[in-house]
Amino acid sequence: MSAPVAAGELAIVLHSHQPYVAGFGTWPFGEEWLWESIATSYLPLLELLDRGAPLTLSLTPVLCDQLAEPDALERCAAFLSTTRVETHRRDIAGAADAGVAAALEHSAARYEWARERLDAVTRAGGHGLLGALGRHVAWTSSATHAILPLLATDAGVRLQLRAGIDGHRARFGDGWGGGLWAPECAYAPWLDELLVQAGVQATCVDLTDVLAPAAHLRPLRSAAGPLLVPIDRATIELVWGRAGYPSDPRYRSYHAFTPHRHRAWSSDGAAYDPVRAAAAAREHGADFVARVRERVAGGGLCVLAIDTELLGDWWHEGPLWLEAVLGEAQSQGLPIARLDDALPRHAPASAPGDLPVTTWGTPRDLSTWSGPAVADMAWSTRDAELRTVAAARAGGADARAVRELLALQSSDWAFLVSTDLAAPYGHERCAQHRAALDAALAAPGAHQPEVRNLAPRASVSALLEP
Repeated sequence: MSAPVAAGELAIVLHSHQPYVAGFGTWPFGEEWLWESIATSYLPLLELLDRGAPLTLSLTPVLCDQLAEPDALERCAAFLSTTRVETHRRDIAGAADAGVAAALEHSAARYEWARERLDAVTRAGGHGLLGALGRHVAWTSSATHAILPLLATDAGVRLQLRAGIDGHRARFGDGWGGGLWAPECAYAPWLDELLVQAGVQATCVDLTDVLAPAAHLRPLRSAAGPLLVPIDRATIELVWGRAGYPSDPRYRSYHAFTPHRHRAWSSDGAAYDPVRAAAAAREHGADFVARVRERVAGGGLCVLAIDTELLGDWWHEGPLWLEAVLGEAQSQGLPIARLDDALPRHAPASAPGDLPVTTWGTPRDLSTWSGPAVADMAWSTRDAELRTVAAARAGGADARAVRELLALQSSDWAFLVSTDLAAPYGHERCAQHRAALDAALAAPGAHQPEVRNLAPRASVSALLEP
């Protein structure tokens, strides 16, 4: 048991995830999402991790499947060295404003840095980018980021958990400490026994509307399940909220585009100035640390959990902000620890016996993935799961059916529709995997799975247990 922490500490949990887009479209929707995250989020994060940053890295199995796919990183490198180079060249040539041209030169240089860094990581061996991130990974997730409380059967939950955890162990060894990122922080008490059976010892939950604010700084011990670790919404909103740091007018706008979809303006409409934006990132890093110090002044564990892709891909200056936070924490005396290291220092409280189903969606329920806009997708996916489980127990489901079911169960398709981020693509992918599953159930063993490298270790056996 580690020594108690008197004044409290911060754990930064970075949840890294991309739906299975490799090989499923390019622009405007598809595998370019993955290439962008590699260039702007994962590679900058790797720089911090390799320097010893005490961050808790979660990699979803479906993201790992794509990073391990043969030729995937070669396609990423080609995208960075051709598409990104040429589109920047054209936009720079057409820029009427010197400030915009300078902003585009900055953008082009960042992609060139990413290309060189990816090349260096690849040449270093050790399974490339996946291996490099794997040196730091601590937590895993379900196989394809399914909303576990929305699954129709215990067998379906077992399949998601087993395929994800087995894949993690096969790639990264037996050092997994039992930390599982429940997709979208979706939790229901009836999952406890299944989580424990899968070896899960801790999972993050969002109990913003359930517990008093002070109670979010202490883990909870469920009666029959894993340690429940509340994420701290008050802290997260500093980064993730509508009025959070990324909304500062000095930062690069996410929504203003050049003709070739590059970003060259600040949120206040001026040509983007990276020096001005870097100063804002340092200011916000110092402000964040000061606020968290105040939050944990009386003790406790503050868990900042965010999507890794926020840092760089969505918020261009996010990696600079994170680096500033790490430096300021040392200067201001705020302890930052990896979550697995911190948890033994904080005695858990007993979890309330009437915890509801919760997520980190808006609101904190399942409606983002099952509400009116996507109810047909939710019901169709549950029907597909029931049919696949029945077929498996009758001897009529093969590996293709299992993997297409896993692909269909991804939370991302409904999210893209309900948030209108890429609704046509979400509908298309859902229909595509449902049709492929139907074909697999109609003719077991007749075809190879169409999902390439997704969940290669998934087995029908998980569906056969009572």
